[in-house]
Formats: sequence, C-alpha cells, structure tokens
Amino acid sequence: MSWKSFLKDKLFFLFLFFFFLIILILLLRAFHVSKELIYALFILSLGFFFLSYFYEFYRKKSFYQQLFFQIKELDQSYFILEVIQEPSFLEGKLLYEALYDINKSMIENIKKYELQTKDFQEYIEMWIHEIKIPLASLELLIHNQKEIIHKKIKKQLTKIENDVEKVLYYTRQEFAENDFFIKENNLEQIVKVVALKNKDSLLEYKIDFSTKYLNVKINTDSKWLIFILNQIINNSIKYRKEVNSKITLSFEQEKNRGCLIILDNGKGIPKQDLNRVFQKTFTGENGRVGEKSTGMGLYIVKKLCDKLGHEIKISSKENQFTEVRIYFYQNHYYDVLK
Repeated sequence: MSWKSFLKDKLFFLFLFFFFLIILILLLRAFHVSKELIYALFILSLGFFFLSYFYEFYRKKSFYQQLFFQIKELDQSYFILEVIQEPSFLEGKLLYEALYDINKSMIENIKKYELQTKDFQEYIEMWIHEIKIPLASLELLIHNQKEIIHKKIKKQLTKIENDVEKVLYYTRQEFAENDFFIKENNLEQIVKVVALKNKDSLLEYKIDFSTKYLNVKINTDSKWLIFILNQIINNSIKYRKEVNSKITLSFEQEKNRGCLIILDNGKGIPKQDLNRVFQKTFTGENGRVGEKSTGMGLYIVKKLCDKLGHEIKISSKENQFTEVRIYFYQNHYYDVLK
C-alpha cells in the first residue's frame, strides 16, 4: 500500500474537500472577513485534513503490511488470524470478521475431508489385513501341495500379495513417519528377507542373485526398507533379460554416508524416461509392453526414501543395465523426525 495509491483511492473526497474550501473562502470574502483570518482558517483546515489522512494512511498501511507479510511467511496461510491483531479502523474490522467467517468455514471443511480420508484409509488398511488371511491360506496350501498346484497360480498369488502390500504402503506413506522406528540394522539381514520374498521368481527365471559387502550396520526402519528394496527387486525381475539374468546388491562406504547399489543387466530404462521414473503413475515405454505397470511402485519408493532421510538415484542404459543407489547418511537419519 503506497501513499500514491491511497490518495488515488481518496481522490473523490479530496475533490470535495477542496471544493468545500473554495466555497468557504468565497463566503468569508463576501462577508468581508479579514485576509489574515481567512489564511489562518485555510492553513488550519489543510493541516487538519492532511494530518487525519496521514494518520489513516499509516494505520492502514501498518495493518496491511503485517497481513501480507504473514501470509507470505506462513506455510498454511489460513492460520493468518492467529498471528495478526484485530485492526482498530472500521474497514479492517469488517475484513477481519469476513476472514474469520471464511477461515472458520474452510477449517470445518478441511476437518470433514480429513475425517473422510482417515475413514477411507482405515477401511483400506482393514481390507488389506482381511485379504491377507485368504492369501496366506492359499500360499500355505500351495506350499503343502506343490505337486498338484500349477506354478502359474503361485506366480499370480505372489503378484496379488505384492500389489496388496503396495496399496497398504501407499495409504500409509503420507503419515509414514508416525510408524517409523529408526535404529541400527544389519543390511545383510534385510536383504535376506527381500530375497526370500522373491525366491520363487528368482528360481523360476534362473536369475543369478548375488550380494557383496552387505554385512554392515545402517540407520533405517527395517520394515519400510524391506518394502523399498522389494519394489526395486520386483522391477529388476519384471524387466529382466531372457537369459543370463543377474541382480547384484553391494555396499560402498563413503566419507559420511554409505551406499547400497542394486545392479541388474535387464532391459534398462530408455533415456527419455529416466528423469520421470519417480513421477506418480508414470509407466514409461517398458511399462506399456509385456507386463503392464501402474507407475506407482517407484513413486512410493521415492516418497518413503525422502521421509526416511535416504537419497535414491537411478542410472540406466537401455538393453544393458539399471543401477539403483540408495544413500544412508550417518549423521542425518534423524531428519525424518523434523
């Protein structure tokens, strides 16, 4: 709010004031009032008029400057009424009351949608846990009667289980930090769990699965990291070479961080898709042929890595390799709590 814009807004009242002042001077002259008195009245009128305008200008300017400054500073601008004082001038009071009513209505709507979202999330989580029971029963049945159960059924069952798990982690990822339990974990043990989850596919497709230097301690949440690695290994299996497929997991220690490297010799990622693999629902060229993809796996992986304080990078060359690097920072793993 500038002095120029303020005067421009008051232009009509300025015109009325000076018109009234001219009429007053002419009347005083008609009644033969002394020039000294006319000058004195003229100066007093101007002084009073501009003093009142200056006072109104700075009072309003102070309020509006504070208002717009706080709106820019606040991450959630609808909390603006919590940090500004109610103004003393009428226009400001009316604005303050209007903002209060708007804010109240918006918060009520947000609360309503939050409750709806929470109900939906709770229902999805409940459904996932319920669906896991028959899945577990089927898996046990297949395990006990391998000779009469076709491998294709087992494969589809594993796929359903992975997809159900993906839905569960997706519904939780917005508030994943509430479920984090970050502590020192053995990376080799975590990778063993992931390998066991994928052993049937690894054996079926004769994939050479090897590990190096994984007997190290890292700061992470084991449950969430297992999910992250499982998604990456699933992709390596899905986009494998037809023969002589390899997946290698190794660990490198750097100055202030450690790096888990997941390398495969599969189909690779086309150059034009590489920068978009972490985008939500992005499937890319590979995801549109062969086994269809939802484009959600790597999106969830990236979100969870960010929340855990891990950095993830992907490099690839089409028809040669894909390399995923996950960095574990020794001194920054508590950033997830911020």
